[in-house]
Amino acid sequence: MIVRVFGHSLWVVFLTLLTQLGGVAWLIALLFRRRLLVFLIAYGALAIGASAVAPLFGRVALSCWREGPLQVQSWFYCAANRVYVTPELAAALEDVAETVDAAHPGAITLVLDGSFPFIDGFPLLPHLSHDDGEKADLAFFYADDRGYAPGLTRSPIGYFAFEDGPTSCPAAGLSLRWDLAPLQPLWREARLEPRRTRALLKALAQDPRIGKILLEPHLRDSLRLSHPKIRFQGCRAARHDDHIHVQL
Repeated sequence: MIVRVFGHSLWVVFLTLLTQLGGVAWLIALLFRRRLLVFLIAYGALAIGASAVAPLFGRVALSCWREGPLQVQSWFYCAANRVYVTPELAAALEDVAETVDAAHPGAITLVLDGSFPFIDGFPLLPHLSHDDGEKADLAFFYADDRGYAPGLTRSPIGYFAFEDGPTSCPAAGLSLRWDLAPLQPLWREARLEPRRTRALLKALAQDPRIGKILLEPHLRDSLRLSHPKIRFQGCRAARHDDHIHVQL
């Protein structure tokens, strides 16, 4: 009995940290015999309800279905309720994506993690700051042998495929600066597409609603960018040469 309670408690904690609402759905499912089916139904109902209720808490869900210059990179972020941002950030991301598309027709700006639908301060792991709807991560643009590939990312979720370059950060020490070396050979072959990535960063920096952009210094230098909004996140935080962090 104790083992079962402990196991269910772990599931509640894990699903809550992953999706915010999954732990509640699991608790509901425990009241029924067909737990997996009830869990899926309960979770789906909670997720749909969250999209309707979140605006009352100052957040909106980025569209997971609409085609256009701004799209969510993976179904995972939608299914896990990780695409919520404030209306102001949603509008800024839409405008920036349209700016990049106007300069480079067919460019698709991909959103990774945003925030959960409810509760300021609720952690969106593994991030340190995605807890208020005012932050979002964007994928780099990539090219293959035929040139720019719309919607392509090197890793399945857009994270952890690092663009290695010189750094002043020490190799050892307590930090979240993971290199994840065993994963790097697993990612698909693609190269960072500099023209569209640079256009995206410039559009973000020029938008008055955007207050900060986090990027590794070697990418800022190689893309020939210089703007006070584009900053280094520090050596103790996660690397930012696999994605772009933006915030109001």
